[in-house]
Amino acid sequence: MKLFRPSPLLPLVTALGLALSLPAGAQSLVELYGAARSFDASYQSAKSQFEAAQAKAAQARAGVLPSAGLVLDSSRTNLVNRTDGAPRMENTFGANSASLSGSQPLYRPANSITLKQGQKGADVAQAQLAAAEQDLVVRVAQAYFDVLTAQDSLTFVKAQKAAVAEQLASAKRNFEVGTSTITDTREAQARHDLVIAQEIAAENDLRVKRIALDQLVGKPDSQPKALALPVTMPALQPDNVSEWVQQAQSSHPGIAQAKLALDIAKLETDKARTGHQPTLDLYGNYKISQANGSGLSATDSRSNAATIGLSFSVPLFAGFAVQNRIKETLALQDKAGSDLDAQQRKATQDTSSTFLNVLSLQGQVKALEAAEVSTQSALDANKLGYQVGVRINIDVLNSQSQLFDTKAKLAKARYDVLLTGLRLRQAAGNLKAEDLAPVNALLAK
Repeated sequence: MKLFRPSPLLPLVTALGLALSLPAGAQSLVELYGAARSFDASYQSAKSQFEAAQAKAAQARAGVLPSAGLVLDSSRTNLVNRTDGAPRMENTFGANSASLSGSQPLYRPANSITLKQGQKGADVAQAQLAAAEQDLVVRVAQAYFDVLTAQDSLTFVKAQKAAVAEQLASAKRNFEVGTSTITDTREAQARHDLVIAQEIAAENDLRVKRIALDQLVGKPDSQPKALALPVTMPALQPDNVSEWVQQAQSSHPGIAQAKLALDIAKLETDKARTGHQPTLDLYGNYKISQANGSGLSATDSRSNAATIGLSFSVPLFAGFAVQNRIKETLALQDKAGSDLDAQQRKATQDTSSTFLNVLSLQGQVKALEAAEVSTQSALDANKLGYQVGVRINIDVLNSQSQLFDTKAKLAKARYDVLLTGLRLRQAAGNLKAEDLAPVNALLAK
């Protein structure tokens, strides 16, 4: 007896149509990163911190530069003398003065060290800004691929829903004509209900991922471009983990910060030792005074006074404060050295593990591509077996579920390869915004 045969091309056509549907006005990864760079609060905070550190470093220069001040003073006095039996006497006089003073440190080693620390503090802020930019690149890519993953999941769930619906209709028709049992219908109905639940979850997940991307880039209703299929995953260059670790040791912002922190700690020790050293300053003062009489005389007076000199100070005893300060800074210097060792080891571990993750994900993509072909063949064979009566409906349903699950895993594995490649560059400390361009080239035009 002839059976009702579902078209084996319908699920594939449905999935392909949904996968290729690209909304008008979709944005590329580079475009959304540019929007996030001018909107993201964390990056803007790091940028402001960098600007503040530069200003603070400039402040430290004041300790080695001359200083000057001008003081103006003007007063007027009304003097009244009253004596019994004598006439009332009143005298009014005023005084004006101007004083210009300045000083120039000649030997203040602590001030010179503070200047060096300020310059290294600006370098620390530069490294922090570089780390914040790398973090932003990864966060934008993560949010971007999260949306694409959620879109693909929804696409495959909808395609599976269409395939299961067709299989359900086929099972009902075959039951009506007596070529299958009610079990096939109930199995198809159960799978159809499950797919509907999965579709609801996938739609909600997509909405959540889009909200996260919108919040990151500051654009409403962001529409990321999908990968252009077929896609070839970029090769990992260099393909030697030792070279990646060497890059991390030489260019990682975290290691750079730790090295600068150690340098600053050493300078702090040097500055503490200056507590025993003398200081020498050059100072000068020029003062003009003018008075219109006084309480004793009505004669006007005027004077000019110029002073120049050297101020030499030698610390003798400070209650062992300097010695204990040196002990403190030496301990903090050891701590900074230990922090540098820990940061270097962490960078080595992170780089090595991320490198291995990239290799593993590349292998998974190849395996899943082969699995996609084999599961498609298995589905076709099960459909044919169901048509001729050697396979039951549940076999077809399971094959459909396995195929779309493989497709979803393959799509996510591709995104993970690209994202983990960026994370590898971040772990090595050389990630830049320009590294998004090769990823951007893989997107649909």
